[in-house]
Amino acid sequence: MQPVKAGTRPPWVGFAAAVWVGIAAGNSYCFPLYSHTLKSVLGISQQELTVLGVANDFGENTGILPGIACNYFPPWVVLLVGVFSSFFGYGVIWLAITQTVVGLPYWLLWVALMLAANSSAWLGTAVIVTNLRNFPLSRGTVAGLLKGYIALSAAVFTEISIMLFNGSASAIVLSFTLGIPVICLALMYYVRPCTPAFEPDPSENGHFMFTQGTSLLLAIFLLTTTILKNTLDLDETTSYTFIAVMVVFLLSPLAIPIKMTLFPARKMVIRPVESTESLDSKADPLLTRSSSNMTHTSSNEDEDVSYVNMLLAVGEGAVKSKKRRPRRGEDFSFREAVVKADFWLLWTTYFLGIGSGVTVLNNLAQIAASVGFEDTSTLMSLFSFCNFLGRIGGGALSEYFVRLNATPRTFWTMITQVIMVLTYLLYASALDGTLYAATALLGACYGLQIAIMISTTSELFGLKNFGIFFNFMQLGNPLGALLFSGMLAGYIYDTEEAKQGGSTCMGPTCFRFTFLVLACVCGVGTILSFILTIRIRPVYQMLYGGGSFRLPQSSVH
Repeated sequence: MQPVKAGTRPPWVGFAAAVWVGIAAGNSYCFPLYSHTLKSVLGISQQELTVLGVANDFGENTGILPGIACNYFPPWVVLLVGVFSSFFGYGVIWLAITQTVVGLPYWLLWVALMLAANSSAWLGTAVIVTNLRNFPLSRGTVAGLLKGYIALSAAVFTEISIMLFNGSASAIVLSFTLGIPVICLALMYYVRPCTPAFEPDPSENGHFMFTQGTSLLLAIFLLTTTILKNTLDLDETTSYTFIAVMVVFLLSPLAIPIKMTLFPARKMVIRPVESTESLDSKADPLLTRSSSNMTHTSSNEDEDVSYVNMLLAVGEGAVKSKKRRPRRGEDFSFREAVVKADFWLLWTTYFLGIGSGVTVLNNLAQIAASVGFEDTSTLMSLFSFCNFLGRIGGGALSEYFVRLNATPRTFWTMITQVIMVLTYLLYASALDGTLYAATALLGACYGLQIAIMISTTSELFGLKNFGIFFNFMQLGNPLGALLFSGMLAGYIYDTEEAKQGGSTCMGPTCFRFTFLVLACVCGVGTILSFILTIRIRPVYQMLYGGGSFRLPQSSVH
């Protein structure tokens, strides 16, 4: 499939399609919707169910193969693998829940659930990588929006479950088995690569602001209607109306290409970005300094000038061209990236922040029960809503300040790590009325760090192998769950439960030590993110010194 012309409607049509595929990619967040039924029907223990949850986490975050596939195959091929993973994985789970096939072995269910959740990695990687390449001048905004819609998927499927299926676990699993493949097969043609424009489109910010506004309204609508359904007895007509309104909100990004069709803007001359593979012994005009970029330090100026002189010398035959190692901001191979300190600083800060956050998320029900709070569904909805706000807010906030004064995006990672330290101390205090506030803060910080990681990774190491880098970074999520949740929180909880001699641990001591450890973990993350921010400050001055993004070249051939 050939890339389409820059500045045309297809990139926005593809973005609208990516919203729906992103919702489908969030299916792995919906394990709680059917886990209780799975446990009761199969007669398995809580520990066995927890191990199935680990399969879900690893399947969702094991995306190295999708990342590699994005470099060699068009997006529709990557989406097709996700379709098959969802169909066969959830198909086996549906057979087990409905007891259509009795006596399925436990190991087969574990493999099936991991396969089903792995569809999230294939679908999510395809749409995120494709759209970041299509909109390279708005990476933070695009990353925040797409990850925000993926975060909303749990609320969307919860809405469908309670409004249409009355909470039926078998029905929601069947919708995953058949509905996700139908959506992706119908839209995979529109998720396609487009040649990015060199100059920013003046209307692009307005389009993204519209999408952010409608996604925020969707999040508020889902939270409100879910609470109404749980507190009031709504009739079928009202329920179907809520579903129809939700569909309209999900279709709203399609208004952008429709508007571009009905009210076309005045044509501008847009110079597409040259492929980095076709830079043959000539000076790249992107390296020519404009007056708006004269704010760089003298050391950066000398470096760029000498680099341009080298390119001219190569073009004139004075020196022989040889492949050089990429600089930060250019396209790295995975082997070139993993030897860089910045790569591991970014991975470690993400691991410490997200790994500690997922520990609270996985144990949120037990945390609430230990302090006598029973309405965990409200807490879960609050976390999901604030997680969404953090994702779209993190993308938009970092995009604004990086263009204003070239502030590295990891500065906001450092700020959120500080807030998370205070949040864990708030959890540890177990004071009355603090559970809602702590959960809301944690959700916002959790979402913001995800959005920041995506855009920062693409800016430091390029878009060519971004799918691999992005999914390698995401391994911090299951590793954090295994280390901080499975080994730390689980051990401390069981120890306190044994001291109390009951079947459930009660009181703030059940998790207090865990929260104190997590506060220390995020304290370390704060220091590392500060170091990373200082190290990559010159990179952002080079990329955004003039207030707009300059696409760097990859290498000289």
